[in-house]
Amino acid sequence: MAAGLFSGVPAQAQAPLPVTVTLLPERYFVERIGGAHVRVAVMVPPGADAHTYEPRPRQMADLSRSRLYFAVGDPFETVWLAKFKAANRNLPVVNTDAGIEKLPMTDDDDEHGQADRVLGRAETPAGLRDPHIWLSPPLVKIQAAHIRDGLVGADPGRRADYEANHARFVKELDALDAELRGIFKDLKPGQREFMIFHPAWGYFAQAYGLVQTPIEVHGKDPRPAQLAQLIDHARKRGIRAIFVAPQRSTRAAETIAKAIGGAVVIADDLAPDWAENLRRVAVKMRDAAR
Repeated sequence: MAAGLFSGVPAQAQAPLPVTVTLLPERYFVERIGGAHVRVAVMVPPGADAHTYEPRPRQMADLSRSRLYFAVGDPFETVWLAKFKAANRNLPVVNTDAGIEKLPMTDDDDEHGQADRVLGRAETPAGLRDPHIWLSPPLVKIQAAHIRDGLVGADPGRRADYEANHARFVKELDALDAELRGIFKDLKPGQREFMIFHPAWGYFAQAYGLVQTPIEVHGKDPRPAQLAQLIDHARKRGIRAIFVAPQRSTRAAETIAKAIGGAVVIADDLAPDWAENLRRVAVKMRDAAR
């Protein structure tokens, strides 16, 4: 009788599936597909820099109860994922970046290559790949399929809900993609370059025909001579806005903005309201280019 009682519990009465993600935008994706069936923990909290953040003991304790870990290919995971597996040896890891061809940091078409040409400096060390795939709606569609499959594998009783939610999310992604293309459609070729401190928006730029020029030099602030070259480049290209993430130093960006009579503008690559954030940043980039 007890077995019958437990097997007959309807899906809506079951406890939410505890899962963990690395970054805030991933929580948005998992919640769109998992809905009320998931409880999502985020390892890198709001306002933290994934490049330097160390998970708190409470987070490591919570991880021991997680049923899935959704990885995105961020360097944070290179440092911490083995430790997470040690804390929860039965934790399945879903690599949501599987099948995505990442931008090589030494490619002339990538964001570091653009800055290397501006500054006449050596290329970024070989082997580095841009992890910021979550800023491109077309690439998020690939991630979404992995998330759906991971949830179904861990919680097959709710397959129908996960598949229906995934289908709705894909339609939302297609609509957002079309909306973003519309925002940039009237920009001329000479208006499509933007300057940013940390080169997080390379995939976004690739998707919407933009050119990203970073201020950061291989993870460090530019030296005075490099800063002068960036200022000269911005003046020649008519760049009037310098984009920065709120988690990072704005000192170099403020120096350039002041020199060109421009402004420092926030572009958060880790905002939790993912879709609205892409819309906000797109409008800022378009308006700065006009």
